[in-house]
Amino acid sequence: MARLGALVCCLLAAWHCRPGLGLPLAPAGAGPAVGQFWHVTDFHLDPTYHITGDHTKVCASSKGAKASDPGPFGDVMCDSPYRLIFSALDFIKNSGQKVSFMIWTGDSPPHVPVLELSTDKVINVIANLTTTIQHLFPNLQVFPALGNHDYWPQDQLPVVTSKVYNAVANLWKPWLTEEAITTLRKGGFYTQKVSNNPKLRIISLNTNLYYGPNSMTLNQTDPANQFEWLENTLNLSQQNKEKVYIIAHVPVGYLPFAKGIPAMRKCHNEKLIDIFRKYSDIIAGQFYGHTHRDSIMVLSDKKGKPVNSLFVAPAVTPVRSVLERLTNNPGVRLFQYDPRDYKLLDMLQYYLNLTDANIKGESNWKLEYNLTQAYDIEDLQPKSLYKLAKQFAIQESKQFIKYYKYFFEREESLGKEQKLPAFSGELLNALHCNTTTTNNKNVIDVL
Repeated sequence: MARLGALVCCLLAAWHCRPGLGLPLAPAGAGPAVGQFWHVTDFHLDPTYHITGDHTKVCASSKGAKASDPGPFGDVMCDSPYRLIFSALDFIKNSGQKVSFMIWTGDSPPHVPVLELSTDKVINVIANLTTTIQHLFPNLQVFPALGNHDYWPQDQLPVVTSKVYNAVANLWKPWLTEEAITTLRKGGFYTQKVSNNPKLRIISLNTNLYYGPNSMTLNQTDPANQFEWLENTLNLSQQNKEKVYIIAHVPVGYLPFAKGIPAMRKCHNEKLIDIFRKYSDIIAGQFYGHTHRDSIMVLSDKKGKPVNSLFVAPAVTPVRSVLERLTNNPGVRLFQYDPRDYKLLDMLQYYLNLTDANIKGESNWKLEYNLTQAYDIEDLQPKSLYKLAKQFAIQESKQFIKYYKYFFEREESLGKEQKLPAFSGELLNALHCNTTTTNNKNVIDVL
């Protein structure tokens, strides 16, 4: 296990858990016992999705590969049909959960070859989903972040004003202040306080500027001056005794399915980590998308003390490549926090059994797990998650074996008759930062 630059631990765990509804909400008329917000990410709408007898032509996002078992809510070889995305948002709307806001961490367009999209098509997809969210949640404050696919050509987000930056600034005006809109137009990032939580600030970063494939930012130490802006923003929040939630698309740290490879360029990754360490006393949580996998990271200071909790949410799209055996079921998640100091208390992960939904022709989103109950931990604070990471790191860990076994039992593409491989040090090493799995697993990086 290690901190970034010294020691990294990346462990797989998967689970079944008993049903739970997280922490109790306050009774009517009382002050809130807990605050709540939704996190959605990676919709990847594929407007071409349709059911046809020729399974190579179900969707452009399969890139000619045969769809597995296409149905009204999608297929694992395809990005999301609109019906799947609407079902996710409709579930959130009708869940009965009282929330203060929603975060949306990017990637609206599908995974298709560059020439099949254009700037206008990308903007149209983002506009479609923005309009849907605004229609379903007319009174909810939503904080979006741009993803690497929210641009054309994909990944190439610039350091100056662009047609896409201007378009999303106009689309997201109902949710954001003029100050936020100004920096969004300039560089794709912004900050804003939550309207009904006056001491809570959202910082939406454009971490796509640090993404390896982005040739627009090669050899730039501070693309769009975002690092300078971030430090100034955090410094002001510190002076004003605010707490901050960081949201972005591309996460810091290592990818959960590639050993030793960070999601962004190493130099930018280390710079962000340094900033987050410096202001860890006011950063109450970090939330990302991009990987399509359910991951947790713990940020430690240079002495090894855990100081920050980071969460990567699974995608709504179920898509996988032809080279991957496993995929994620569509997922959305609900966070719970203490409204007095904005400390994260719990997280509820919901999912859609895609196979079942396609067979029945209706979506039935279910609670997959409640994080504190699933792992028997007190809360989502760095200290609690760090203790959990150490438990998983134990060789021959019975808890690890249990979660690993549950992972295989939950994966629809594997028959239940398939036996769990013998657990050993070699197996643990094979899983070390090198796995692709469903949304009922958890990866913990200690940075």
